[in-house]
Amino acid sequence: MKDCLTGREILLGVTGGIAAFKSAQLCSHLVQAGAGVTVVMTRAAENFIGRATFAGLTGREVRVGSFDVCEFPQGEHIGLAQRAELAIVAPATAAAISRIASGLADDLLTTTLLVCRCPVLVAPAMNCEMWAAASVQRNMSLLRSDGCHVVGPGQGWLSCGQVGAGRMAEPDEIFQRAVQLCTADQRSGDQGDRECEF
Repeated sequence: MKDCLTGREILLGVTGGIAAFKSAQLCSHLVQAGAGVTVVMTRAAENFIGRATFAGLTGREVRVGSFDVCEFPQGEHIGLAQRAELAIVAPATAAAISRIASGLADDLLTTTLLVCRCPVLVAPAMNCEMWAAASVQRNMSLLRSDGCHVVGPGQGWLSCGQVGAGRMAEPDEIFQRAVQLCTADQRSGDQGDRECEF
C-alpha cells in the first residue's frame, strides 16, 4: 500500500443509513493511505455505528454537535471546512442529499459543507424506490450543477430486501475517486503518478 494521500486532510461525513458500517472501511483506507481524516457524524448516523469506531481508526475526536468546541473556537464548521482538502459524504441518505442541495444548515455536517471550498464527493445510499423518486433525482441534479462529485449508487441487494439501484458504492471505489480528486492538481511529476490499491 502506497502513501498516496500523505499529508492530505479529508473530512468524512457519515449520515444515518445502514451503509454507515461501510464507511468505517473507507475511513481505514484513507488513513492507511496517509490522510488525516476527521469524521463528522449526524445524530441519525449514531443509530447505525458508534463514534468509537471512527475515533479508533482516525486517532481524532469524532464531531457531532454543532456547538461542541473541539479545536476551533471561532466555529468548528469554519475550521473543519478550511482545513479540508476533500469532503466525502458516505453514506449520503435521501434526507442528507435534500439538505445539502437546498443549502440547509441544520447540523454540523451541513453547516460545514456550506463553508467548504474544496471538492465534495457524495456517495448516495438508499432504498431503490427512494433513489428513483423525482425529488431525489432533482436534488441530485442540483448537487451536480453546484459542482459536487457523485460516486454510485450501485445495483444489487438492498438491506430492505429489494434488489435495484441504491447500494452505496463500495469503499474501494469511493477511495479511488477520492485519490483522483486529491491528486487532480498534481498530475505533473511523481505525485500525479501515484496509485493506491486495496
